[in-house]
Amino acid sequence: MSDKELAAARYSDRICFNYSDFLSASCKKRWSFVDAIYGVLPIFGMVTRKSASSVQPGNDPLKELALQIISTQVSDEINIARLITLAEQQQIRQFEIQLPYPLSDQQLTAIQHEYRKPVELKQLDDLLQVSLPSAAH
Repeated sequence: MSDKELAAARYSDRICFNYSDFLSASCKKRWSFVDAIYGVLPIFGMVTRKSASSVQPGNDPLKELALQIISTQVSDEINIARLITLAEQQQIRQFEIQLPYPLSDQQLTAIQHEYRKPVELKQLDDLLQVSLPSAAH
């Protein structure tokens, strides 16, 4: 799978995370002990080991950061809440997540509960549109 196909695609100002690609890449990644700790223990929250400014030149920093926080060891709801938090940290207010299947109402509620801040989630089949409120000045 090429870098162009993986994870986050930018179309003009539109960002779309391909959740299935993240999970696939996460399965193939060689996990160190520290990766495993960051991936499965919620106590560590959204700490990434690399900042966006420290990733390799030519790579998509958003994709690399997302690959640090997505884990097959936690639920989809937690992973999606982590993606929302990452987007917020990167000051991305609107984006989409391409899912392998539509989410149930219970899963959408669980994502909002896990994220713990106001967020608008709109589902169109297997595409989840995420809107974060603008930060107050």
